[in-house]
Amino acid sequence: MFLTAVRRSSNVLKSFKPLYDRVLVERVAAETKTKGGIMLPEKSQGKVLEATVVSAGLGLRNEKGELVPLTVKPGDRVLLPEYGGTKVIVEDKEYSIFRESDLLGVFQ
Repeated sequence: MFLTAVRRSSNVLKSFKPLYDRVLVERVAAETKTKGGIMLPEKSQGKVLEATVVSAGLGLRNEKGELVPLTVKPGDRVLLPEYGGTKVIVEDKEYSIFRESDLLGVFQ
């Protein structure tokens, strides 16, 4: 991955800025227990479609060349599509990069 070549320090993600309309997200951990307290095996856990925005690009340029800013910002909780995105591993943590137009929604 391209981020693994970056010097590994605690400030890697603070200094990483996605380009254009791309958003770097961290998926929410999958539920390992049911409400009744039953432990779920890894195979039965569903794919997590919720994530937190870690970093966002500046935006995309329109036909006139004007910068259109993104509507999401770091800290927003977003709904992801089931498939897509680019997986990135930094310091043994997994992140994904999506285009803002691929995101399905923002939780309030």
